[in-house]
Amino acid sequence: MTRLGMETLVLPAADLGSPNPLPAFRESADDREVRCDGTVPAEDRARLGRACGTRILPWPVQDGYDDRPVPRGFRALILENERLRAVVLPALGGRLWSLVDRRDGRELLARNPVVRYANVALCNAWVAGGIEWNCGLLGHHWLTSSPVFAGLVRGPAGDPALRLWEFDRLNRTVWQVDLHLPEDSPFLFACVRIVNLNDAEMPAYWWTNMAVAESPDVRTLVPADRVLRHDAQGVLGMAPLPRPDGFDATRVTEHGHAWEGFFHIEGARPFVAALAGTGRGIVETSTRALRGRKMFAWGMNAAGRWWQRHLGDEAFAYYEIQAGLARTQLETVPMGPRARWTWTEAFGPLDSDPAVTHGPDWSAAWRHAAARLDEAIPERELEARHAAFETALDHPPEALLNAGSGWGSLESMEPGGTRLPAGTPFPASTLGPDQAPWMELLETGRLPTREPVEPPVAPMVRPEWAPRLAALGARWDVLLQLGILKMEGGDRAGARAAWDASVALAPSAWALRNLAQLELKEGRPGDAAGLIVRAWELAREFLRPPLAREVLEAFLAAGRPADAVAFSDALPAAVRNRDRIRLLTARASLAAGDTGRAEALVSGLAAMDLREGESALDDLRKALAGRPGGPGRAA
Repeated sequence: MTRLGMETLVLPAADLGSPNPLPAFRESADDREVRCDGTVPAEDRARLGRACGTRILPWPVQDGYDDRPVPRGFRALILENERLRAVVLPALGGRLWSLVDRRDGRELLARNPVVRYANVALCNAWVAGGIEWNCGLLGHHWLTSSPVFAGLVRGPAGDPALRLWEFDRLNRTVWQVDLHLPEDSPFLFACVRIVNLNDAEMPAYWWTNMAVAESPDVRTLVPADRVLRHDAQGVLGMAPLPRPDGFDATRVTEHGHAWEGFFHIEGARPFVAALAGTGRGIVETSTRALRGRKMFAWGMNAAGRWWQRHLGDEAFAYYEIQAGLARTQLETVPMGPRARWTWTEAFGPLDSDPAVTHGPDWSAAWRHAAARLDEAIPERELEARHAAFETALDHPPEALLNAGSGWGSLESMEPGGTRLPAGTPFPASTLGPDQAPWMELLETGRLPTREPVEPPVAPMVRPEWAPRLAALGARWDVLLQLGILKMEGGDRAGARAAWDASVALAPSAWALRNLAQLELKEGRPGDAAGLIVRAWELAREFLRPPLAREVLEAFLAAGRPADAVAFSDALPAAVRNRDRIRLLTARASLAAGDTGRAEALVSGLAAMDLREGESALDDLRKALAGRPGGPGRAA
């Protein structure tokens, strides 16, 4: 019998804090350069880097978290039958936190004992462990640390199932994941749908990230004999499995450094498994819409160990196996206007003969795992399950179990807007303070006036909002919003004109800060520093903590380290002692010739919000040690 219940899961958890009120503007280029060598086939090069430039707006950056985990209660949705127990945390993007094989109580995933945020996701805050659903753009998605909608639906046999869904403001899509656990099934099924609400083609991106326990006896099995991976110079190339670089890459603890490999599956049924030395472990497979499979390892060096501790506790160690729409994560897939894509994934235990799956013959190892998978769930059965699950995608939930944001509700109320899928309702009750001003604009043609010292309304960046804003006339707050919209649309001259006009009407920290960011993007750090100082002078106390970092960065970019040090000295202790402020002050102190102070600031520095792959702290330590800084991962 299948059951869907709710309970409170108490975990040591950091405080996520408030979102950053300062908009994070997009990268200049929509595409990203991906360097390849001659071993990468032409068909695999075709879309590399397409639409992979980082974008965050209109979502806010989440960088206000602390690193002081205390017991906190999370709403946990429990889907279970006689074979499996799945725990979902809708407050963390609908993450599948745990999947337990009830035959012996064995956890199939890497379950993090703590909720600790780190600067890994597109919006910064990210939590490791379990299974994460990534929709939208290269990187961990914008809502990975935010609540999403959850509801009770029914499976084909009338058994309870769990639906997760949200509206993506940036790409204007709706994504949903229907989790099914049929009676006595040893597999949890995720029937996924992405709906493109646009009248134009959209670059689509989806990867399911599964954290599994890191151990010397674990091996990753995939139906592939080649892998795409980067060399030490960051060039993508193709190499044979299992030893593309002189060691067995399918064994996570053999990686000295961080590594990601995209397995080159050709014609075989797609799957990825992580099997222990006993031959037992977890397997993921899907219908063939998900063609990509990947493995990510943090590496066994100091940097990799630091990240593992930073994301969990001293005992937490994991790596990731992943499944996606494209061959690699370095590309997107064109999705037609108004298109609806669906597929189904299955997650469950797999038992194999360890002498084969851990033996020296790689081809025999993965073919044996594939045969065991076929015995556990034949591909035709998965396809039949998918067809049955699809019929329920538009059935409205019987009960709302968790509420997400109000942006989907606002979208549904726009004049001439697209009718959203029936299976993913966005109730008007979810409309909140962020949506209220825009609702008023839609309904009355007016936008509530804000004073320059108040936070502006949450931004809109879709071009459809530009004429509505322009019709409001010359107001400092309207011009501020128009500038953000134009900046995200690539019209820097239009953004500058709007923000200059806003400042002329009513000088505000908001518009001056945005102008400073524009100057930095256009290579004028001296002008940026002058503007950001003016913004600081007008900023209220609630704005100063996130703005302080940008002031220091502008001083450093302008070659004014002494001013940066003096500015840091004048900050309140609660701001001055933040990891990022200490790091920037240490850089400024070194540049100003005060090596002793720089060393004191770096000593014991954890750099809690260090970006994954960022080398700033490592470079600074090397400079202090008298060695030239170089590229590398955080240590």
